[in-house]
Amino acid sequence: MKRAMFIVNPSAGKEKAADYKKLGIETLQDLGYEVDTRETEKELDATNFAREACQNEYDFVVAMGGDGTINEAVSGLAEQPHQPLFSLIPLGTVNDFARALGISLDPPEAIEALRTGTEKRVDIAKVGDRYFMNILALGKIAESTSEVSVEQKTKLGAFAYFIEGVKALTSDEQMEFTVTHDAGEWTGEAKLVLVALTNSVGGFENLAPDALTDDGLLHVYIVENAALPVFVRIAGALLRGQLEKDPAVQAIHTTKVAIDTSEPVLCNIDGDEGDPTPLMVEVMPRHIRAVVPPDPKK
Repeated sequence: MKRAMFIVNPSAGKEKAADYKKLGIETLQDLGYEVDTRETEKELDATNFAREACQNEYDFVVAMGGDGTINEAVSGLAEQPHQPLFSLIPLGTVNDFARALGISLDPPEAIEALRTGTEKRVDIAKVGDRYFMNILALGKIAESTSEVSVEQKTKLGAFAYFIEGVKALTSDEQMEFTVTHDAGEWTGEAKLVLVALTNSVGGFENLAPDALTDDGLLHVYIVENAALPVFVRIAGALLRGQLEKDPAVQAIHTTKVAIDTSEPVLCNIDGDEGDPTPLMVEVMPRHIRAVVPPDPKK
């Protein structure tokens, strides 16, 4: 019999995971899998569970939780000799990876879609000894998102990130960046540097409208230091999917990027605190065997 590991974060989605766990198990059993259910209790549990599934040659890993849980599960699958199929049930505040893969943000619909899902190989990226599927961010705004508490997420949802971001934008702190990429180098003052893998970042599905989950590229956006009215203009460009057309934004598409700063600054990886600069980021093309809903255009 085929084996599936179902990794569940019981505290995700305003603690609604329990409501969907039974449905997920039943669906996987209907698909012919013997289901091994694991619940996370602490940091890196999902990574360790997913790595165990690889080592024991499971056929399928399904993770249910927010972006942090999904990042951990993908990290456990990365660079393993045996890699199971992977899918996810989104229960987070933003759910960027689900948005990028076309997975429904409604948990019962996402679970039902496992029945008709198809395999698609998708990119991830590596920075140091960590991995990400959506975004690496640097700058005061990026640091502020790490400061959003679980309580704020529960009460305010994505608006909590917006509040902290506005606080960061109005600060006077300046930072000089050196960004080295496939085609050269950029140096200057920046408020924010983003390295995106998908079109959806922070729930904005138009940040990198041309980014594909399997294009083998990092999409780097450097938001130069500017007055507050310029950031209002940039926000409008972001909403219209025209971020890289703004004169205060440098857009770079590359397979690898090295980032250094005038003084060490922590990065944010898929919403969680990462390592300090300097950083080396590289894409891992078509690395994960994702199960995604059928393309409605086909």
